[in-house]
Amino acid sequence: MNVEITPLPGIGTRQDFMIRSGRRVGVITYRDGKFELIVSKQDDPDSCTASIPLTPEEASTLAGLLGAPQLVAHLSEQHRDITGITTRQLPVTAFANRTLGDTALRTRTGASIVAVVRSGNAHPSPGPEFLFENGDLAVVVGTAEGLDAASHILTGG
Repeated sequence: MNVEITPLPGIGTRQDFMIRSGRRVGVITYRDGKFELIVSKQDDPDSCTASIPLTPEEASTLAGLLGAPQLVAHLSEQHRDITGITTRQLPVTAFANRTLGDTALRTRTGASIVAVVRSGNAHPSPGPEFLFENGDLAVVVGTAEGLDAASHILTGG
Protein backbone atom coordinates (compact mmCIF):
# COMPACT_ATOMS: atom_id res chain seq x y z
CA MET A 1 0.00 0.00 0.00
CA ASN A 2 1.45 3.36 -1.00
CA VAL A 3 1.21 5.96 1.78
CA GLU A 4 1.65 9.54 0.67
CA ILE A 5 3.09 12.03 3.15
CA THR A 6 2.28 15.67 2.50
CA PRO A 7 3.85 18.46 4.57
CA LEU A 8 1.31 21.04 5.71
CA PRO A 9 3.42 24.15 6.46
CA GLY A 10 2.63 25.61 9.85
CA ILE A 11 0.14 22.81 10.57
CA GLY A 12 1.84 19.40 10.51
CA THR A 13 1.67 16.51 8.04
CA ARG A 14 -0.98 14.59 6.15
CA GLN A 15 -0.47 10.87 5.64
CA ASP A 16 -3.00 9.05 3.49
CA PHE A 17 -3.53 6.22 1.03
CA MET A 18 -6.08 5.32 -1.61
CA ILE A 19 -8.60 2.59 -0.85
CA ARG A 20 -10.29 0.37 -3.43
CA SER A 21 -13.27 2.72 -3.83
CA GLY A 22 -10.99 5.53 -4.98
CA ARG A 23 -11.30 7.53 -1.77
CA ARG A 24 -8.29 8.50 0.29
CA VAL A 25 -8.13 7.69 4.00
CA GLY A 26 -5.55 9.27 6.23
CA VAL A 27 -4.45 11.16 9.27
CA ILE A 28 -3.40 14.75 9.76
CA THR A 29 -0.80 15.00 12.52
CA TYR A 30 -0.80 18.50 13.95
CA ARG A 31 2.28 20.17 15.38
CA ASP A 32 0.56 20.44 18.79
CA GLY A 33 0.27 16.62 19.00
CA LYS A 34 -3.39 16.29 18.02
CA PHE A 35 -4.65 14.11 15.19
CA GLU A 36 -7.48 14.15 12.69
CA LEU A 37 -8.81 11.11 10.85
CA ILE A 38 -9.88 12.11 7.33
CA VAL A 39 -11.77 10.51 4.43
CA SER A 40 -11.78 12.22 1.04
CA LYS A 41 -14.66 12.67 -1.35
CA GLN A 42 -14.67 10.02 -4.04
CA ASP A 43 -14.49 12.54 -6.88
CA ASP A 44 -12.04 14.95 -5.19
CA PRO A 45 -9.16 13.51 -3.12
CA ASP A 46 -8.31 16.98 -1.77
CA SER A 47 -11.76 17.53 -0.22
CA CYS A 48 -12.90 15.71 2.90
CA THR A 49 -16.26 14.06 3.29
CA ALA A 50 -15.44 13.13 6.90
CA SER A 51 -13.07 14.58 9.46
CA ILE A 52 -12.83 13.30 13.02
CA PRO A 53 -10.56 15.07 15.54
CA LEU A 54 -8.70 12.65 17.85
CA THR A 55 -6.69 13.18 21.02
CA PRO A 56 -3.31 11.44 21.13
CA GLU A 57 -4.81 8.77 23.41
CA GLU A 58 -7.73 8.19 21.01
CA ALA A 59 -5.34 7.98 18.04
CA SER A 60 -3.22 5.47 19.96
CA THR A 61 -6.26 3.34 20.78
CA LEU A 62 -7.45 3.39 17.17
CA ALA A 63 -3.97 2.45 15.95
CA GLY A 64 -3.94 -0.47 18.36
CA LEU A 65 -7.36 -1.61 17.20
CA LEU A 66 -6.25 -1.54 13.58
CA GLY A 67 -2.71 -2.86 14.00
CA ALA A 68 -2.97 -5.59 16.60
CA PRO A 69 -5.49 -7.83 14.81
CA GLN A 70 -3.24 -7.87 11.73
CA LEU A 71 -0.30 -9.12 13.77
CA VAL A 72 -2.39 -11.73 15.57
CA ALA A 73 -3.89 -12.96 12.29
CA HIS A 74 -0.40 -13.29 10.78
CA LEU A 75 0.90 -15.24 13.77
CA SER A 76 -2.23 -17.41 13.88
CA GLU A 77 -1.76 -18.27 10.21
CA GLN A 78 1.84 -19.28 10.85
CA HIS A 79 0.84 -21.53 13.77
CA ARG A 80 -2.30 -23.02 12.20
CA ASP A 81 -0.59 -26.31 11.37
CA ILE A 82 0.77 -26.83 14.87
CA THR A 83 -1.77 -28.73 16.94
CA GLY A 84 -2.31 -27.32 20.41
CA ILE A 85 -0.65 -23.94 19.78
CA THR A 86 -2.80 -20.83 19.84
CA THR A 87 -2.09 -17.12 19.50
CA ARG A 88 -4.13 -14.56 21.40
CA GLN A 89 -4.05 -10.81 21.89
CA LEU A 90 -4.39 -9.89 25.57
CA PRO A 91 -4.67 -6.46 27.21
CA VAL A 92 -2.00 -5.79 29.82
CA THR A 93 -3.94 -3.96 32.50
CA ALA A 94 -2.40 -5.35 35.70
CA PHE A 95 1.24 -4.60 34.80
CA ALA A 96 1.27 -0.99 33.56
CA ASN A 97 4.61 0.61 34.49
CA ARG A 98 6.07 -2.80 35.36
CA THR A 99 8.34 -5.07 33.34
CA LEU A 100 7.62 -8.22 31.40
CA GLY A 101 9.95 -10.02 33.81
CA ASP A 102 7.67 -9.03 36.69
CA THR A 103 4.89 -11.17 35.21
CA ALA A 104 6.93 -14.43 35.33
CA LEU A 105 4.43 -15.41 32.64
CA ARG A 106 6.37 -18.20 30.92
CA THR A 107 7.30 -19.81 34.23
CA ARG A 108 3.75 -19.55 35.61
CA THR A 109 1.77 -20.48 32.47
CA GLY A 110 4.07 -21.97 29.81
CA ALA A 111 2.82 -19.23 27.44
CA SER A 112 5.16 -16.69 25.84
CA ILE A 113 4.72 -13.05 24.92
CA VAL A 114 6.06 -12.83 21.36
CA ALA A 115 5.22 -9.16 20.77
CA VAL A 116 3.64 -6.14 22.40
CA VAL A 117 1.47 -3.78 20.38
CA ARG A 118 1.63 -0.19 21.55
CA SER A 119 -0.07 2.66 19.70
CA GLY A 120 -0.35 0.49 16.61
CA ASN A 121 3.35 -0.38 16.59
CA ALA A 122 4.55 -3.91 17.22
CA HIS A 123 7.49 -4.48 19.54
CA PRO A 124 8.60 -8.02 18.63
CA SER A 125 10.37 -10.38 21.03
CA PRO A 126 10.32 -8.13 24.10
CA GLY A 127 12.89 -9.01 26.75
CA PRO A 128 12.29 -9.27 30.50
CA GLU A 129 13.24 -5.58 30.90
CA PHE A 130 10.41 -4.45 28.56
CA LEU A 131 8.29 -1.88 30.44
CA PHE A 132 4.54 -2.15 29.89
CA GLU A 133 2.40 0.97 29.48
CA ASN A 134 -1.35 1.59 29.74
CA GLY A 135 -3.07 0.41 26.57
CA ASP A 136 -0.48 -2.24 25.65
CA LEU A 137 -1.68 -5.44 24.03
CA ALA A 138 0.43 -8.56 24.48
CA VAL A 139 0.54 -11.11 21.68
CA VAL A 140 0.82 -14.41 23.51
CA VAL A 141 1.48 -17.89 22.12
CA GLY A 142 0.76 -21.10 24.03
CA THR A 143 -1.78 -23.77 24.79
CA ALA A 144 -5.40 -22.83 25.39
CA GLU A 145 -4.92 -23.45 29.11
CA GLY A 146 -1.73 -21.39 29.17
CA LEU A 147 -3.44 -18.51 27.40
CA ASP A 148 -6.35 -18.58 29.83
CA ALA A 149 -3.89 -18.40 32.73
CA ALA A 150 -1.90 -15.65 31.00
CA SER A 151 -5.09 -13.63 30.50
CA HIS A 152 -5.87 -13.93 34.19
CA ILE A 153 -2.37 -12.75 35.15
CA LEU A 154 -2.09 -9.87 32.65
CA THR A 155 -5.53 -8.44 33.40
CA GLY A 156 -5.42 -9.05 37.13
CA GLY A 157 -8.68 -10.89 36.77
